[in-house]
Amino acid sequence: MSKQFDVVVIGAGPGGYIAAIRAAQLGFQVACVDEWKNAQGGPAPGGTCTNVGCIPSKALLQSSEHFDHANHHFSEHGIELKGVSLDVAKMIARKDSVVKQNNDGILYLFKKNKVSFFHGRASFSRAHEGAYEILVNGAQQETVIGKNVIVATGSTARALPGVPFDETQILSNDGALSLGSVPRKLVLIGSGVIGLEMGSVWRRLGSEVTILEGLPTFLGAVDTQIAKEAKKAFDKQGLKIELGVKVGDIQSSKKGVKVAYVNAKGEALSIEADKLIVSIGRVPNTQGLNAQVLGLKLDERGAIEVDAQCRSNLPGVWAVGDVVRGPMLAHKAEEEGVAVAERIAGQHGHVNFNTVPWVIYTSPEIAWVGRTEQQLKADGVAYKAGTFPFLANGRARALGDTTGMVKFLADATTDEILGVHIVGPMASELISEAVVAMEFRASSEDIARICHAHPSLSEATKEAALAVDKRTLNF
Repeated sequence: MSKQFDVVVIGAGPGGYIAAIRAAQLGFQVACVDEWKNAQGGPAPGGTCTNVGCIPSKALLQSSEHFDHANHHFSEHGIELKGVSLDVAKMIARKDSVVKQNNDGILYLFKKNKVSFFHGRASFSRAHEGAYEILVNGAQQETVIGKNVIVATGSTARALPGVPFDETQILSNDGALSLGSVPRKLVLIGSGVIGLEMGSVWRRLGSEVTILEGLPTFLGAVDTQIAKEAKKAFDKQGLKIELGVKVGDIQSSKKGVKVAYVNAKGEALSIEADKLIVSIGRVPNTQGLNAQVLGLKLDERGAIEVDAQCRSNLPGVWAVGDVVRGPMLAHKAEEEGVAVAERIAGQHGHVNFNTVPWVIYTSPEIAWVGRTEQQLKADGVAYKAGTFPFLANGRARALGDTTGMVKFLADATTDEILGVHIVGPMASELISEAVVAMEFRASSEDIARICHAHPSLSEATKEAALAVDKRTLNF
């Protein structure tokens, strides 16, 4: 006999597991179905983010940063080390341990909140008396019935046409996080978030890294001034980035990978590497969901069509995260998951896409919220800008990391903050103040008049706000 629930969530990534927990908090009987497996075949909830995305990449970034500091920066602090060596297997094992802690944490939260967890692949079976029957293919087949269904199946890495991932020579983010040794030469196609982060990890560990990017501009979604500052830092580090590239034939063998391409000057070139990482975006994961059996509408990309409230064309079927429109960000998925659970309960769940922060966890980190200067110009918005360099920040000097700046953009008339852009140390943490400020429609003057601790990196935020009115105090 099928088990019946008020809410069934398909997928236990950031959007799914958060939606399930919030729905349970609101008093619903909730089930969550997820098929991710760990190395032992057991459940591994958390989706791409926890298993092969956000969490493991940050673990490797931290390890590689320690290695880089030990080799190149500790001596500046009077710490002399000799014979620094790298145990890649141990580094990967630590990464796997961090992932498992997060997997286990989600299972604990399900138990704590009385969410019924089903380990297996979910697919729609049929509509059933005002609800939906879902088949779960796991260790055994079973069915669950949900009055409401939240689809949170995430996304998968996009492969180059005719060049499938083998995760040995041609790698997605999955394979890039599990290399057994440091490649002598590494090529990445795509200079987005994944490309830059993975390139940074393996460059720090000793790889000669080349990134091939098809677009003529570097980080086109980022404020131009910030992107230029970041590019300057990456160039200095030895991360080779070629823009305006047209990738051609790719040949893979046991010896490595050969990539033919045409550069921005029109020259036909080729490059050989031990490994190739392809990071050209992600596609919504709706394969196997059996959407057609119910007539669930998908768009041309395979994403589930939803309205502004995350409702699909079917009553009681919702979708959140990477499988719908909008930015493919874990925290965006979480906010949508909470909002949908609250909407099912008759509340007014809310997600403000204008204040969703973006972060690239390279060194220097890049973070932003709101509109860029080029967007404001294109929209004809009159604005004021203020910047402050970390070079003039006392805490950054003490850290030994003075790369980058904070940039404020504010309405020329009202002074409302329209965007904040940061490249530099701990940008991922500093951006939160800007998100709060923009959510409350603050002005740059508001931030400029708030007392910030000294010495702290956050003082650069205050000084950039002061710079909007051309009255910085320390630069």
